[in-house]
Amino acid sequence: MTASTNAAPVQHERLTSRQTRKVVTAGCVGIFVELYDNGIFAFMAGTLALVFLAPGNPDNALLFVFAGYAVSFFVRPLGAVVCGYLGDRIGRQKLLVFVILLISVATAGIGLLPPYAAIGIAAPILLVLMRLLQGFSVGGEAAGAMTFLAEHAPEGKRGIITSYAQIASFAALLTGTLVAYSMSPWLTQAAIDGGGFGSFAWRIPFLVAIPMGIIGWYIRKAISDTPNFEKLKEEGGLSKNPLKEAFQSKEHRRAMLLALFIPLMNGSGYYVLFSYMPTFLKGKQLNFTIGEALLVTACSLVVICIAIPFMGALSDRVGRKKVIAGSAIAMAVLGIPSYALIATGEMGLAILGASIMAVVFAGHTAVIHILIVELFPTRVRYSAYGLGYNISSALFGGTAPLLMTWLIGSTGNIYMPAFYAVVTALGTLIAVSTVKDRAHEPLRDA
Repeated sequence: MTASTNAAPVQHERLTSRQTRKVVTAGCVGIFVELYDNGIFAFMAGTLALVFLAPGNPDNALLFVFAGYAVSFFVRPLGAVVCGYLGDRIGRQKLLVFVILLISVATAGIGLLPPYAAIGIAAPILLVLMRLLQGFSVGGEAAGAMTFLAEHAPEGKRGIITSYAQIASFAALLTGTLVAYSMSPWLTQAAIDGGGFGSFAWRIPFLVAIPMGIIGWYIRKAISDTPNFEKLKEEGGLSKNPLKEAFQSKEHRRAMLLALFIPLMNGSGYYVLFSYMPTFLKGKQLNFTIGEALLVTACSLVVICIAIPFMGALSDRVGRKKVIAGSAIAMAVLGIPSYALIATGEMGLAILGASIMAVVFAGHTAVIHILIVELFPTRVRYSAYGLGYNISSALFGGTAPLLMTWLIGSTGNIYMPAFYAVVTALGTLIAVSTVKDRAHEPLRDA
């Protein structure tokens, strides 16, 4: 351990409005691009199954696509390890530039792949490969962007400032939903097989990644690194091996376990309620059209984008634990009734049910990242936070659409997502009850 271990925490000067906008924009733009690129795969899952797999068994095809979705999440911890190690060694900003370029290339690559009809089994193999590159990139994004924002934020404002990145993430899903909705007339087997624009339309949502990636790269390249990292670097206090250091510390090992279990609700909230919901709604039991299913999801995304900053600001006042615990309790109580509204098959009631869950989940998603950021010191923050959080995403998030598809298909019970919501909410509640709330303390260097 270097001499900086016992150094006093960095004392930030209050950012000007212009500086705050610049920092928030740099942090959020990548989150937007990353989550759009990541989410569009789920929104287009049914169509990708038609394009990249042999015809004849749509249920198995959809399972394969969601398996590709899940597999990518198991690359996330690798992305977190590589990007986190480098981010703690050479800087947050450099890695954030790299990951936005990588996912943009991978997403655009999906839009350029030839279909199964042209190259056979090579088509799904290449699709999964592009998805793995997406997963690696996302593994380095969340921890890096949230660390970047938190280390720039003035004391007492970390909750609200980092919550803006979550607005960006759901705005990205909303954008993906609206893009998929606008393309929905051309996302059927008949349109794809019919030639002309219909055979090309499915590519457009993926090729949008090219201009978005260029804009994100330009904005991130122009921003400076965080004062916490720069101060530690000047003092010679950077860790030579941040991940090894994290595992050698009992405190950090415990914090990484918390970073794994506190986000349990993401599995039912983010990945089931938003990514999987369009597929769930247009399934055999509910039989919504593609357009109707995406409209329900779009409404819930608007609701959560409105609710998130209020929850972030509330956590700055009352602490992270109270907000997340309240969200978990509400999800455990309201999860099944909300899905009952969705399961009526009525558009208005489905929107109401999804919107109730969106408000409930906002208390978790607005606060979860800043709570985890505050568990770790600057020396190991990017590495340790990224590893714990991305293992959680892989185990409980990326597998959720596949699990829900299989469970509903096996049991015929469309309430499986509701049961999953309750179980994961209770898991989050138990884990967060053991955390020391650091909302009103300065970020630590070591």
